[in-house]
Amino acid sequence: MDNIGGAELVDLIMARELGADIYTTNINKEKIKKMGFRTDNIFSIGKIPVNAPFKQEGAYWKFKNLNLGKKYDFYIIAGDWAMSGAAHNKPNLWYVYSPIRELYDLNKYIRENIVPSVYLKNLNKYIFDFWVFYMRFLNKRDLKHVEEIVCISENVKQRVKKYLRRDSEIIYPPTETNNYYYNKNGKSWLSVNRLIGHKRVDMQLKAFSKIPNEKLIIVGSYENSKHFEAYSDYCHKIKPENVEIKSWISQSELIDLYANCKGFLTTAIDEDFGMTPVEAMASGKPVIAPNEGGYKETIINGKTGILIDDINEDKLAEAVKKLGKEIKKNPLKYKKACQEQAKKFDTKIFIEKIKKRL
Repeated sequence: MDNIGGAELVDLIMARELGADIYTTNINKEKIKKMGFRTDNIFSIGKIPVNAPFKQEGAYWKFKNLNLGKKYDFYIIAGDWAMSGAAHNKPNLWYVYSPIRELYDLNKYIRENIVPSVYLKNLNKYIFDFWVFYMRFLNKRDLKHVEEIVCISENVKQRVKKYLRRDSEIIYPPTETNNYYYNKNGKSWLSVNRLIGHKRVDMQLKAFSKIPNEKLIIVGSYENSKHFEAYSDYCHKIKPENVEIKSWISQSELIDLYANCKGFLTTAIDEDFGMTPVEAMASGKPVIAPNEGGYKETIINGKTGILIDDINEDKLAEAVKKLGKEIKKNPLKYKKACQEQAKKFDTKIFIEKIKKRL
């Protein structure tokens, strides 16, 4: 809970709505307070390193050894590496953001792109392969202690079935739709994502270098680890003048950016679900995204935005130009449909469904 993204936000909302405590590793309480959440119910089970694979190993064993006994009536295990905590904490439900992506669906991407560029000196591909083999074994062994599985999307449900051979139900993550509002379609597009390779932020930068008359604001935080820092440095190096990259900002600042942006874009590879497009739609703004992953479950092509097949920087630039013209002609064209679509993923609906599983 030291770098707050979509999954961490869901955890905070769950704890608030259910009156629950959170047990995690690293915590940044100042960030959490700025987002409007309490922190006296968040407890650290021990700090872990910032760099992979030591971070993942540390998280795995911290949760594996966590035994809260009968202190609580029920345990929700949220996240990937935390799943090992099912061994000693029951009854439980695993709320799956995704099976561990570096072990399964993003394994090849990480092996070919991140391992050689960041860890070649002390962690080559063959060591990585052995680590993946061993951690898959542990991951599937720990799964036997999970009593019920709920996934954040159809996309993740299919991964759970494919890689872990378990059936599951879907409860879409919560969005605080009442916190978002429409003000105007301003001059700048908006993108909100961690600065990490599989989010393909570099594609956004290259696309906007081809359309210098359009502006883009990227809200992109990153963790203090080698592969995050390497990708962040790369993004800043290739950033064109018409793009601004902001690091950590408060929730109120983020909501203001949503309210006043021209439209929203996102480019992650096979996104698990994607909360930011829903937040953008709650602000009455259309979304441009790849026609893959969780985006297909939230964005209605042609009605609340544009889904791009086989996305690349040229197609992204063309979509920005096309949607920009439509918005200029009719700023309110997408507002109603976007806000109605976002309501389907409201926090109230999420909590009602979660409570039925407890």
